[in-house]
Amino acid sequence: MIDLRNIDAAEPFLEQLQGEDSGPITLINTFVVPEGEMQRVLDLWREDSFIMKAKRGFISAQLHRGLGDSNILTNVAVWESVSALRDAFSSEEFQSLLPQYPDGSYCYPHVVRKVAVEGICVA
Repeated sequence: MIDLRNIDAAEPFLEQLQGEDSGPITLINTFVVPEGEMQRVLDLWREDSFIMKAKRGFISAQLHRGLGDSNILTNVAVWESVSALRDAFSSEEFQSLLPQYPDGSYCYPHVVRKVAVEGICVA
């Protein structure tokens, strides 16, 4: 089963899901895959992504993999709102897939919003 870990103890992921709805958010979720289990994790991620893609408020997702022999995957998914992500994440259909991830898998999900920096990027 996958172990969900927090990248920021001051704002744990499950608490972030209780946050306010004030527009689009981005989920950045970095996975650490056990040695020899990359294809299995990719297959499971594909399955759970089809579930998420069908949920209200899903906008997009992109999976990234570390270079070389890296066992790191990072999913960047955009949602219409915190409540949409919360509802999708909490769904029985999605939760039923989490125990299928190989033991020793863990992930660091975190919800973020765009920030405008003058002369560099817009929010």
